[in-house]
Amino acid sequence: MRAAAILGFGCSPRQLAPFQDDPAVRWTLGLPSSRDQTDAVVIFGGDGTIHRHLSRIVPLGLPLLIVPAGSGNDFARALGIRTVQHSLHAWRTFCEQKDNLRTIDLGTITSGDGSHLFCCVAGVGLDAEVSRRANYLPRWLRARGGYALSLIPTLFRFAPFPMKILEPGEGSALWKPRINRPTMLAAFANSSVYGAGMKIAPEARMDDGLLDACVIRALDPFRLFYLFPNVYSGRHIDFREVEYFKAPRLRVETERPLDVYADGEYVCQTPAEFSVQPKAVQVIV
Repeated sequence: MRAAAILGFGCSPRQLAPFQDDPAVRWTLGLPSSRDQTDAVVIFGGDGTIHRHLSRIVPLGLPLLIVPAGSGNDFARALGIRTVQHSLHAWRTFCEQKDNLRTIDLGTITSGDGSHLFCCVAGVGLDAEVSRRANYLPRWLRARGGYALSLIPTLFRFAPFPMKILEPGEGSALWKPRINRPTMLAAFANSSVYGAGMKIAPEARMDDGLLDACVIRALDPFRLFYLFPNVYSGRHIDFREVEYFKAPRLRVETERPLDVYADGEYVCQTPAEFSVQPKAVQVIV
């Protein structure tokens, strides 16, 4: 069998060594140029590393294993992989039996810049601003609550903005309004968690062909500060200021262009469409 390893920022070939105990597996570093050159891809890194390689991995149609080794490992967490040992166990099972595969969806963002895939959550508004600030923190700090540390000061500075969220229309109407009001945050989730374990979309499933939308309307900073801790348990969706629903496709329009972040990475600016690519990739679990 042939396997390709992708090492994210801060990772080294030493971390690959425990996975190389089977002499029947031939390893290469970097993505192959075609499916014929390998049988599986193993990524050592976090959500950002996965995000940056999705557009090249998905066309290959190869099974993908995540080894959580980044500052944010929410995609691995959503798949039930919390440690390197979990990944190692999954890899050995795959090498022996090849029956621990799961086919999942990916999210898609389409804007004037083209189309972009994401694995976890895409966001506009407060979420995007927090991601931007967190990316300036040292890597070791991002891995130890960097998102929450960036969120707290942003809560008291971020102003609500007018936002339209539209859903596919009927007949000749291409889009019809779903939400049109001042908004703090709009998150579109393929998986349930982001920001190192925050359950922004507690009901999200990665194989249902739908995105879970979590929209927080305008509210004062102190009310938002009170709401925030509930995101870790998923109870925030019970607040009256939160609208939570599922949809296969949505469009976001704002009065001025706002940044869109996904998996903690900058993607584009609004207006943008958010949709699902069903059964996009097989993951080793």
